[in-house]
Amino acid sequence: MTENKNRRWILKARPAGKLTGDEFLWNEAPVPRPSDGEVLIRTLWLSVDPAQRIWMVRDSYKPAVPLGDVMQSFAVGQVVESRHPDFKPGDIVRGEFGWQDYVVTDGTGFGGMQKVPPGILPNLALGLFGLNGLTAYIGITEVGKINEGETVVVSGAAGATGSVAGQIAKLKGCRVIGTAGGKEKCDWLVNEAHFDGAIDYKSEDVGTRLSELCPNGIDVFFDNVGGEVLNEVLARINIQGRIVLCGSISKSDAATPQPGPANYSNLVARRARMEGFTGLDYPARVPEAFEALGRWQRDGSLVHREDVAIGLENAPKALLRLFAGENSGKQLVKVADAAA
Repeated sequence: MTENKNRRWILKARPAGKLTGDEFLWNEAPVPRPSDGEVLIRTLWLSVDPAQRIWMVRDSYKPAVPLGDVMQSFAVGQVVESRHPDFKPGDIVRGEFGWQDYVVTDGTGFGGMQKVPPGILPNLALGLFGLNGLTAYIGITEVGKINEGETVVVSGAAGATGSVAGQIAKLKGCRVIGTAGGKEKCDWLVNEAHFDGAIDYKSEDVGTRLSELCPNGIDVFFDNVGGEVLNEVLARINIQGRIVLCGSISKSDAATPQPGPANYSNLVARRARMEGFTGLDYPARVPEAFEALGRWQRDGSLVHREDVAIGLENAPKALLRLFAGENSGKQLVKVADAAA
């Protein structure tokens, strides 16, 4: 270990609206040292996810990031020094390590710490073989309970989770429509991810296009966005339809709580179900999910895109890109290369 400082991004202020980047403070501190039962990890890759905006503001399925603490995120790192019996120097591990070069942990924090299986690239351990892939698989198969021949709509379909969810539905024999921002993303959905159709919410009327592309209604909606798209889907949901609530990024920058969708009463009329979830709720399904995702990736039937920012100093900019819809696929930050 040649570095003697730990570069960190500290959460300085809670956002009250649109993220600006001023919520974070650059800080340098000594590299921490592990005690008995702990390991010292050097961060290699950071995952950038919409949920981080929630963590900055309030308690959710995990406590909010305390002001003055390192900004939290899932990450992949390499064990540099170990005083833990289950880990040795050189191990590549995944956990919640935060926006910093080094972290000391005993591996028992939120989500725990796991070794990245041999053959899985560190970046993919945060995307396709990380929480995004698991969430997509569980959301579509377990919560959405898709059936062959059904019509599935995915919002935020060009993102890390939505793109995988839609492709799984397609592989399971469904007709799949995605919404995304911009012609390039919509073209990718149809031409590369093999969706049956795509709606550019920036230039097209979402309700009109849903009626055109889903003339027989919508059976399953995998929602990453909320807002207008959710409301328009509710107007077209079929009897016993399922709405899978994965995220609501369209409302994330609102300074005050936003009203719910006007068409929610259709859940009663159509006897439909709307359910929120997280992939972390299904640890027993992890081997099944990653085996299926790996098989589809190897045979070329599932594609995965990444958008990589280089350098820890660019972590705030990467998060802002995500909320501006500028990323294509999984947003990552590469911090360092693994040591030989």
